[in-house]
Amino acid sequence: MHKQLFFSMLIGGLALAQGAWNMATPYPEANFHTVNIKEFAKEVEQATQGRVTIRVHSGGSLFPHARILPAVRGGQVQMGEVLVSLLSNENPLFALDSISFLVGSYDDARRLYAAQRPEVERWLAQRGMVFLFSVPWPPQGLYVNKPVNSVTDLKVLKFRAYNPTTARLAEFLGMVPTQVEAADIPQAFATGLVQAMITSPSTGVDSQAWDFVKYYYDLKAWIPKNMVFVNKRAFEALSPADQQAILTAAKRAEERGWKTSQEEAEAKTQILGSKGMQVFKPSDRLMAELKRVGEALTLEWQKQAGATGVKIYRTYLGR
Repeated sequence: MHKQLFFSMLIGGLALAQGAWNMATPYPEANFHTVNIKEFAKEVEQATQGRVTIRVHSGGSLFPHARILPAVRGGQVQMGEVLVSLLSNENPLFALDSISFLVGSYDDARRLYAAQRPEVERWLAQRGMVFLFSVPWPPQGLYVNKPVNSVTDLKVLKFRAYNPTTARLAEFLGMVPTQVEAADIPQAFATGLVQAMITSPSTGVDSQAWDFVKYYYDLKAWIPKNMVFVNKRAFEALSPADQQAILTAAKRAEERGWKTSQEEAEAKTQILGSKGMQVFKPSDRLMAELKRVGEALTLEWQKQAGATGVKIYRTYLGR
């Protein structure tokens, strides 16, 4: 029997037990997002006196990343976590936090999140899901096996894309995008499927990037977010008190996750250097060229996003 089919059948049986929930996440056990979610699950169980238990299945062990949201929507699993921008093909709104150099700090990222969140909640609710919380990744940097002083040095390299926005960035830069999930990064580099990537220092450490690349450029290119959500029917089957306990734990998980993300950014960058990678700040020329690409991507996004998306973008800008 296929592994995923087996798990789907297993979860279908478990779903009959009210309050015994399963959660799918694509990220490794030790990743700070997963650690935060496990703390959230522990708090929920304590606050509900065991009436709600959440078993966290990490590393894409239940469903591949792209299947997690459909699985939660369809009731195959009660909860899930996905990268927000993974859904940008369904709604351009979800691409906003992965546009290069739109945000330059965690304060910017919080303002962008405040502008995005109501529409994200509405979009999920219309599809039978309840938004719980969102946590950012550390700012994204460039991993590559040769020195890079300008975008010319990136042309024709095979680039690891993890959402439509990063694929589009690669096209703008003359690179060749290939979709690769976090768990598959080492193999993709080892087999020559990809030669460069832009991702967080957390993912770099998770994948032991020092085994296959030499250079890390701390671009702080964007600050993407994950989001955690629950099947609406499963949520509404709980008592009002247990629902509130989950929402309260979700608020704490979000606050804890944002704080941890900032701590991760510095700590994991230091680990990359300690493992023998050469960690650089990008050259002024490279940054200027990348910011021009970011401006072009922002204009392109506004044309796709429609009135709602543009309103969110202007709210973020304070206009």
